Amino acid sequence: MDPAHSEITFKVRHMMITNVTGTFEHSTGMMHTDAPDFTDAEISFDAEVQSVNTRNAQRDEHLRTNEFFDAANHPKLTFASTRFEKTGDKDYVLHGDITIRGVKKSIQMAAQYRGMVVDPWGLIRVGFEMQGAVNRMEFGLQWQNTIEDGALVLSEEVKIQINVQMIKQV
Repeated sequence: MDPAHSEITFKVRHMMITNVTGTFEHSTGMMHTDAPDFTDAEISFDAEVQSVNTRNAQRDEHLRTNEFFDAANHPKLTFASTRFEKTGDKDYVLHGDITIRGVKKSIQMAAQYRGMVVDPWGLIRVGFEMQGAVNRMEFGLQWQNTIEDGALVLSEEVKIQINVQMIKQV
């Protein structure tokens, strides 16, 4: 994975009226495939929890605590594919296991193939965009509060988006 041209981001509803977006500044990823259509691809990603960035230092520190990611005891989020299913010309479903705070759950993400190019240095690059969602409560990210009218401060659903540019290793 080319970290300069890839990102793992998330969105969560705040006070049920807007989204807060975050990213993990330090992440790695690998894809191994022999099939030209990627159907045999083995894909893995991880993100360093300490690198969470929502553009608000106080919120980022809170996310690193035991009320959310518990970075001291669970320094990484991980994903490992179990299947990469082709569903259309450029569309796939990525099946796999995501682990957050030591809790592993199976998820599916929609994936779109964005193309392949040879860069100015002769390297082959492939792009994918993936989207999915998890319920944060299932992973122990249990912090919650309500506002005056009883609405939740944070939604339980967290949307995940991964934009990745892979470089073929020779």
